[in-house]
Amino acid sequence: MTQDEDRRRCAGWASRRVARVCAAATALLITSCGTADDPKDAAASSAPAPASASASASPKGSSAPIKPGEVRIAGEVDKPYTVTLADLRKLPRAEASVEFISAKGDQKHTYQGVLLHEVLKAAQPRFDQTKKNGQLRGVVAATGGGDYRAVFAWAELDPGFAKSQILLAVSEDGTAFEDSAGPRLVVPQDTRGGRYVSELNQLWVGTVDPVVDGAH
Repeated sequence: MTQDEDRRRCAGWASRRVARVCAAATALLITSCGTADDPKDAAASSAPAPASASASASPKGSSAPIKPGEVRIAGEVDKPYTVTLADLRKLPRAEASVEFISAKGDQKHTYQGVLLHEVLKAAQPRFDQTKKNGQLRGVVAATGGGDYRAVFAWAELDPGFAKSQILLAVSEDGTAFEDSAGPRLVVPQDTRGGRYVSELNQLWVGTVDPVVDGAH
């Protein structure tokens, strides 16, 4: 073998060795970059977001579900709360004998219950007292079973403006409603029973101002 051939052979061997070393170094660098310095960091980066974070991001996350028979009083009020038939039975009673037309025909009943105005007043609705008769801007949305809903003007239930007394009824013709069914709205001034909301579960109090003033 000549000296030139020997030099070429050595050069080829050295080149292959350098290539293998570089490849190994590159692989080591890639592996170390993809691994967290601390195993805890790796676990934290792959862990799902806490349940509390996802719940707080949802508008409904802070609202507890309404149990059967409960009525939630909410909306633009200072003291939202939940009431049950058992709670209502402890309050002063009023009675109303009514006649109205329903899908089942003419109805005639006597109801006992609590004045709706008293129940809502306890939640302290936020009416603008700088406006003349600010409460007359108020509205109440009553929601019942099957997402049935009816709306009232505050003046309809406020004894300072209306003679009629809307009730949260706890019994019909002397028969008490079951606790799981909740109370029923009784609206003596109505000739049809559409607003006699049964299985009542929510009373929302607000004002028309945001809608009227925001209208285009």
